[in-house]
Amino acid sequence: MHDPFTLSVIQAGFENAAEEMFAVLRKTAMSPIIYEVLDVGTGITDAMGRLVSSGAGIPTFVGVLDKTVKVIVERYGGTMQDGDIFITNDPNHGGVTHLNDVVIAKPVFFEGHCVAFTASIAHWGDIGGKVPGSMASDVTEIFAEGLRLPPVRLFNAGVQNAAVFEIIQINSRLPDFVRGDLWAQVAASKSAERQILSLYEKYGTSTITAAMEDAFTSGRARALAGLATLPKGTFSIEEEQDDGRLLHATITISDDTFEVDLTKNPSDGGTPYNTSRDGAVIACQMIFKALCDPERFANFGSFSPLHVITKEGTVFHAGPTAPQGYYFENRIRLFDMLWQCMARAIPGRLPAGSFSSIFGTVIAGNHPETGRKYTMVEPQMGGWGATDDRDGLSAMFSPNHGNTFNCPVEICEARYGLNVVQKGLAERPKNPAGHTGGHGVSVTYEARAPASLSVGYTRAKIPVWSLNGQRPGRTNTMVIQRVLGADEHHQFASGVALQAGDLILIKTADGGNA
Repeated sequence: MHDPFTLSVIQAGFENAAEEMFAVLRKTAMSPIIYEVLDVGTGITDAMGRLVSSGAGIPTFVGVLDKTVKVIVERYGGTMQDGDIFITNDPNHGGVTHLNDVVIAKPVFFEGHCVAFTASIAHWGDIGGKVPGSMASDVTEIFAEGLRLPPVRLFNAGVQNAAVFEIIQINSRLPDFVRGDLWAQVAASKSAERQILSLYEKYGTSTITAAMEDAFTSGRARALAGLATLPKGTFSIEEEQDDGRLLHATITISDDTFEVDLTKNPSDGGTPYNTSRDGAVIACQMIFKALCDPERFANFGSFSPLHVITKEGTVFHAGPTAPQGYYFENRIRLFDMLWQCMARAIPGRLPAGSFSSIFGTVIAGNHPETGRKYTMVEPQMGGWGATDDRDGLSAMFSPNHGNTFNCPVEICEARYGLNVVQKGLAERPKNPAGHTGGHGVSVTYEARAPASLSVGYTRAKIPVWSLNGQRPGRTNTMVIQRVLGADEHHQFASGVALQAGDLILIKTADGGNA
């Protein structure tokens, strides 16, 4: 019988290792999207790829890492060596998101055996493809979105695979940045590896294994305790999207199972607004965690009562060649729809809808003073929904984005060829009959030199949903005010040419009322 205090100390050690990975990555990365916005996730898994602990970061990223490691174990399990490091960004092979998001995973060896993995995921500013920033909205196949890396060895027994490094750099418009961000992720993995090995050296394999299993058991127990507070039965929702499609979900809750059925959804349709099955599972994991165990870190046991049913070839289980550049809008549509379904099933427990968009804004060009290439990747903030007893929160990132920050104006103007003319809370009408959704934001960028714009967001036509029969929230908008020519309204667009003096006006929706 192992001492429960010792097991708790070991579990905290793994959590600390994941947090230190996050800190190292933040301090050493080249790109502001990583070191300022924190568009990253870090985690530790056991040797089989079961999530042990996670650091701060984007919830949908943390859910990637165990799935990626499992693919690496399936492919390389019998040949892995101490000193190996793997890299991948392919949604069809455990990468889960889109090609810009790159996973670095390192097996940790103790006494000749693989005992754990350290893993991180981070958004790289450019990975090739049709447009600067690698986020084209008009592609029909994943091949046009950039360099695809199935799980391959970046290091082999400690020896750098120079060919892979060269392939990555030659396919990016920002080779210095991707090299710097890659090494930052490598450093993060090695830092966590040292902490994990110190735990094994101090406590031994048997005690460490017991601590992991205890954490999994505790995670499952907390999940089941939360599940017991939910109403039992079947709850369905159908929601119209901006493009006229209808999305469907059915949630069935029993004493020991939270099942989400997503089989009745449209085909992936050759547009980049899809997500992999793993991506859909992550959206379901988020709603399940929020309902059942919101206070603690997630691990493998946290999601054992969750079952997700999908159909290959649909928007929530994209086919192998379907593009996924704007996967995040599809995934947040799913999360928001599940949230709405449960908010109506459990009156008074959940807030109304949020602006629910990443509103990914990518501007790329050459800096007018240094001539250096840049790619600004900026998620936008918006309003969150009101509850029965308070107004909604203002200027928040989407629920999918977790511990993310906006890029400071000073950094944006110094690193990119832009002026930030204005950034503030958007006006919103007060709800006279109840509580009011939070403010969206109003942002204006000015191009200082010719550049290229890519953008993608939802909630442009269908407004934010409210509760208790209250007036709905509003919609997200983007307008380009041309120095020469008429104003242009965009929702999904890529490679839009900007001239010096053009203004990009963004206004995100306020949250739903209650």
